[in-house]
Amino acid sequence: MGNCEQCSGKCCHCGNPCLELTEGEIAFLDKLAQFAYLPVARRADDMTPIYLEDSDYTMEEYSLILQSLEARGLVSLDYEAPIKGADMTAYRGYPVHGCVSLTQRGQTAADLLWTVE
Repeated sequence: MGNCEQCSGKCCHCGNPCLELTEGEIAFLDKLAQFAYLPVARRADDMTPIYLEDSDYTMEEYSLILQSLEARGLVSLDYEAPIKGADMTAYRGYPVHGCVSLTQRGQTAADLLWTVE
């Protein structure tokens, strides 16, 4: 989601500040638009999110993507609500399990991605 042709710091569609998203951020928003919740984990002594469901990016890149999306209010990371029934085998080394989901702002951004494409 780059700047619109007539964008002057405000989005032409909603009046909110324009968002510059990386390819990885766009891909993650798209995935969350398809699945309401995705698993995430972290170490007990470190708030860095760990996402191991896909291999399009490295674990470190996914961590940065999630942190960036959360900082901009597009996703919510909830370590008190792990996904019931989710296979967390890949996350055995991480004791804190939770989920990531779109916020209302994230849903709006994901919806705009579909209308722009």
